[in-house]
Amino acid sequence: MIQRRTLLKTSAAVALGAPGLSGLAQQSVTLKFHTFMAPLSNVWLSMHKPWMEKVEKESGGRIKFEAYPAMQLGGSPAQLYDQAKDGVVDIVWTLPGNTAGRFPRIEAFELPFMMNNAEATSKAYWEYTQTMAPDEFKDTHVIALHVHGPGMFHSKDKLIKTPADLKGMKVRGPTRQVTKMLASVGATPVGMPLPAITDALSKGTIEACVIPWEVVPSIKVNELCKFHSEFPANEPALYTTTFVMAMNKPKYESLAPDLKKVIDNNSGMATSAWLGKVQQSNDPNGRKSASDRGNTIYQITPADAAEFRKLSSRIDEEWVADMNKRNFDGKKLLETAKALIAKHGKA
Repeated sequence: MIQRRTLLKTSAAVALGAPGLSGLAQQSVTLKFHTFMAPLSNVWLSMHKPWMEKVEKESGGRIKFEAYPAMQLGGSPAQLYDQAKDGVVDIVWTLPGNTAGRFPRIEAFELPFMMNNAEATSKAYWEYTQTMAPDEFKDTHVIALHVHGPGMFHSKDKLIKTPADLKGMKVRGPTRQVTKMLASVGATPVGMPLPAITDALSKGTIEACVIPWEVVPSIKVNELCKFHSEFPANEPALYTTTFVMAMNKPKYESLAPDLKKVIDNNSGMATSAWLGKVQQSNDPNGRKSASDRGNTIYQITPADAAEFRKLSSRIDEEWVADMNKRNFDGKKLLETAKALIAKHGKA
């Protein structure tokens, strides 16, 4: 009995009388990071993992991560943002465009022929969201916003040189603005998340897709497609896609002040620009994975690129009209996005 009382007193002392110990425990945190990217993808290996490692190091090991690529915690890519919002996980990296129309103002960056440099356009995307759409991601604590390198065509059996070549072709698009663009240039658009592309190409559900070079090897597009069509490098790209890295708000708010500062130091415009730069820097390796197999890589001529731009130009007008219906100033949003892309492109 005496021994039991002693043990109880000791336990109480640890729980109640040692604030230093309990405080230390509270200041350490393990965060669940969830995304749809594959564990061998460039995005996971050269962007997500280094970001987590940097945060862990700068926190002195007091922030740790449980890292889950490839939707290992369940759900679909379209559910990732809500997993962060609802606290199912702590941090996600996803496409806002996976939920069509939910984040309308940032779609300005997914309109045809808006960008040609991911680092500069990512800076523009961050500044635009802070100034023109500060409540777009109000349900989460936003860490970074960025885009990928130039998007282009990859097709199984037919080389795409002109819009006429796309007539009747089933082509995968990532977001509602990109699928609209595909329809405008003559393709039959099929919207689907990135992980579904491999199976869809294998089964013939789609005949082509639009993605940047960097992700080609991780979803076997270099093996499943024989033809790749690039747009002129010195002109705006066919399209890009927006990404968001977002954290559960209550989890962020619960962090000790110095740990919040570690997250803050690895957030914002600089982190957004770094993510965009690293993602585009992996494009040459993706391109090499196709050229090494002897695939055909075709450069669309400036004249044919101009035809693509002409056919898709009405998508801008439709988007502006859509924003106006939602009580936003569509023209101002589009002009601001273009001006910021130009501004950061010159920086």
